Amino acid sequence: MEYDKQVINRIKRAQGQISGVLRMMEQGEDCKDVITQMSAAKTALERSIGLIVSMNLVECVKESQEKGEDTEALVKEAVHLLMKSR
Repeated sequence: MEYDKQVINRIKRAQGQISGVLRMMEQGEDCKDVITQMSAAKTALERSIGLIVSMNLVECVKESQEKGEDTEALVKEAVHLLMKSR
């Protein structure tokens, strides 16, 4: 699968947020601020997971339909991946 620049940028942003959290912890910042940043990084990763799964699902369903294959298993797998990420 080829990953879209939008997804890569989201992951880079989450990476920056995590680096920021480490810096904040090393500097002894308030725990509320640290948790807020950790929560933002978690949300960014969760949204990235959803985006990747949906992009992959669309791609796989198109390929399967072109081949005349059933797509039900693909959809179930996508739902499983989303549930696993929660």
